[in-house]
Amino acid sequence: MKRALFMSLRLSDAHLRKRFCVRQYVQYCKSGQDIMHFISENTEIVRGQSLTPEISLRLFTPKCRFWTERPELWPFPEPFWAIYWPGGQALARYLLNKPEVSAGKRVLDLGCGCGASAIAAKLSGATHVLANDIDPVAAIATQMNCELNGLEPLPSVTENMIGSKPENWDLILLGDMFYDETLADCLHNWLHTCIKIHRTQILIGDPGRAQFESHSIKKLLHEQAQFELPDSVKEENYGLTSSTVWCYRPA
Repeated sequence: MKRALFMSLRLSDAHLRKRFCVRQYVQYCKSGQDIMHFISENTEIVRGQSLTPEISLRLFTPKCRFWTERPELWPFPEPFWAIYWPGGQALARYLLNKPEVSAGKRVLDLGCGCGASAIAAKLSGATHVLANDIDPVAAIATQMNCELNGLEPLPSVTENMIGSKPENWDLILLGDMFYDETLADCLHNWLHTCIKIHRTQILIGDPGRAQFESHSIKKLLHEQAQFELPDSVKEENYGLTSSTVWCYRPA
């Protein structure tokens, strides 16, 4: 599976993630407990190989069965939650370095994946954190990762919130979400509405993907911090060497 799926995720994640986001979710005859057991059996608890060594996560590693297994045997949608993407790593590191950014605030982690940014916000003192991902398996993985880090499972929703009526969030986090131009356009419009109505602070983590660097939203961003990626993360992401946190401030 590593060669057949994860090489594709890393080299052409824009195409695969777009396909994942728009396709209908497969209905499984599995309970939440079944999915938790499956995640436990097919991931490894990883700590210390990222920008946030203080956060433990269940991820795919070479020790996991599906690292080499045929991808057609994987029973769920593409497991983007099982990779700690570099944009999310930068966001989580930034929040841990600057707890005042999220302390006492209502925080939305949009496209939460493994939930690391949501966990970092909660560890930094956020009063309320909502983890959002359209993949229900990601929501369960996030809850499991919360428990790994001594937290009660955070509330989560699996509806597509992009384009919905904005709620009164103090802070919205987006890691590695600008991988497709159409999605980037939708995000741009929705985030602008969130700021206009509620003056929400928007933080974006991205390692410099071409779709992000070339989008018009880049002109409205202000760099907050840049982090050099660990060597292992560089190897997994084919030439990306750093990841940056940006604040979105439309004119």
